[in-house]
Amino acid sequence: MKYYKLPIYFLTLLFSITSFSQLDSNQDEFNDFLYRRGNTFRTASGLPGQNYFQNVPNYEIEVQLDDKTHTITGQIEIEYTNNSPHDLDFIWLYLEQNRFTENSRGTLTTPIGGNRYVGDTDKGMKISNFSAKAHGETSKNYRISDTRMQVFLEKPLKANGGKATINMNFEYEIPIDGMDRMGRLKTQNGWIYALAQWFPQVAVYDDVVGWNVEPYLGAGEFYYDYGSFDVKITAPYDHIVVSSGTLQNPKDVLSSTVYERYKKAKESNETVYLIKPDEIKDMSLRAQQSGTLTWHYEIENSRDVAFGSSKAFIWDAAKINLPSGRTAIAQSAYPIESNGQDAWSRSTEYSKASVEHYSNMWYEYPYNSAVNVAADIGGMEYPGLNFCRYTSKGASLWGVTDHEFGHNWFPMIVGSNERRYAWMDEGFNTFINYYSTLNFNNGEYPARLNKPRNLVSWFKSDRREGIDTYPDVANLRNLGMIAYYKPALGLLMLREYILGPDRFDYAFKSYIKTWAFKHPQPTDFFNHMENYAGENLNWFWKNWFYGTDNIDLGIESVRQVEANTYDLTFVNEGGIPMPVKYEITYADNSTEVLELPVEIWQRGNSWRHRLKTEQKIIKVEIDPTKILPDVNFGNDTWPVNLYKD
Repeated sequence: MKYYKLPIYFLTLLFSITSFSQLDSNQDEFNDFLYRRGNTFRTASGLPGQNYFQNVPNYEIEVQLDDKTHTITGQIEIEYTNNSPHDLDFIWLYLEQNRFTENSRGTLTTPIGGNRYVGDTDKGMKISNFSAKAHGETSKNYRISDTRMQVFLEKPLKANGGKATINMNFEYEIPIDGMDRMGRLKTQNGWIYALAQWFPQVAVYDDVVGWNVEPYLGAGEFYYDYGSFDVKITAPYDHIVVSSGTLQNPKDVLSSTVYERYKKAKESNETVYLIKPDEIKDMSLRAQQSGTLTWHYEIENSRDVAFGSSKAFIWDAAKINLPSGRTAIAQSAYPIESNGQDAWSRSTEYSKASVEHYSNMWYEYPYNSAVNVAADIGGMEYPGLNFCRYTSKGASLWGVTDHEFGHNWFPMIVGSNERRYAWMDEGFNTFINYYSTLNFNNGEYPARLNKPRNLVSWFKSDRREGIDTYPDVANLRNLGMIAYYKPALGLLMLREYILGPDRFDYAFKSYIKTWAFKHPQPTDFFNHMENYAGENLNWFWKNWFYGTDNIDLGIESVRQVEANTYDLTFVNEGGIPMPVKYEITYADNSTEVLELPVEIWQRGNSWRHRLKTEQKIIKVEIDPTKILPDVNFGNDTWPVNLYKD
């Protein structure tokens, strides 16, 4: 390389320019901040790679519910297919009921004062008659560690299609307090059993961390592979059993009267009673008058299954109409305490409306049934079945029903890891709930996500945490914001402020379709949205999803520099760059909305824009629809004294 000697004056000028650039540039805010290059498993365009894999567990479960001892006893067979490129020496399972023991990690990490995730501590799951078979060899070896079970194989389970079969019996007493996710509730007509996390279930082995074996502590929810479930639930003859999936033997478990009502409901857009409020104790409506009945349910391409059982249920249903012309059935099961037109008597109406809306707007509901079960649970979702608070009414019942059914899209269809990334299901779901609520009965109930400035006090709090904080680590006072509202506001800003509905919807629908029944990571979402919307959004992901900085755009001055020409000076006084949408009000009271791109902030935190207009400007207002959670109201408007929030 040839060496050139530069004049002193040129070096001085170069140093000055470089120093000025370093002082004023915000380029770091726009650079890539995560590993985004892609690999053979996950591509840089946000699509699964050519070597993407998922292992498949298929379950056959027979379980007996005893309402005298409040116990579950069951037998399970799991056929597990290893589609990964690795031989597996062992298979990890979850035994979530072991959370309900005195010395579980979840119990020991619960504050003395308790929280939402307090549970009974004298339960736990007993395992017997265990065997695991792979490639002709049978193993009896396993190890239980807290809420996890490591199944050892005599021979490694071969890569690319090797199959293993795991069998065992399990038993436990159903807790009353199941951490606001499952349990049992005593009503005037009998116990309601809400069964979830109720059987041994295979953990996910993926290309990102291998085996996902975070213990079940409380706030962190679930991460499972997709498979088929064939479930037979034997319960007392007087119980109604509702479950994820499709009832396979309605004629065996329903009386002729209830069966006819069931068929009518599947064809009716109006709610039809299967068991009326005044028929709860009418045993002539049961298929038999003593002993037990076995209810047989099946669901495919699902990551979980849950069920509710009680002799206290009112039961009603209606038809769900889906975009393809296919139909499903919405059902509600609730006690007399929940009855009423201002309460659970509208549950099926809510359920039907919710599922139909999400199917039309985003992606068609894949299952044949959607069940809402009243229980002593604030709200908890499983594929095709929710548990919601039995005392909820009106807007509260709509809100929780709609939210829990929305979870069928995130994470039941788009199978993110809830235990690590709560925002990828709770936040996305809260976002789609906003549009569902706007749509329901032309806005019968209020939708508040578009009023982010009501949350400014949290955004200014010194105790706030980032969206990326794991739910089990997050301060529970922050969890509602970092898992639900802040990510939902992020998507709302993307749709309504940054990209616009057309670009956002195209990319978001493609993300759902692409990752339906698969396991996306955060970078898969980021990459997909950028590639399909055609926008580099590093500045947004980095600052909104992975930081605690705030938005504070301002209009500093408006100065007429010559006839028909104004200089507008905008400032970014927060840590997050944003495009600047602003409304001009002219002397004749006409208005015009204009926009400056986010790239103005690459060059610094102040930007002067020259605007030519033949009219006199009397007011400039940033973000006139107030869709941004801007933490400083005072600098949004020029002149300042015209601002009214």
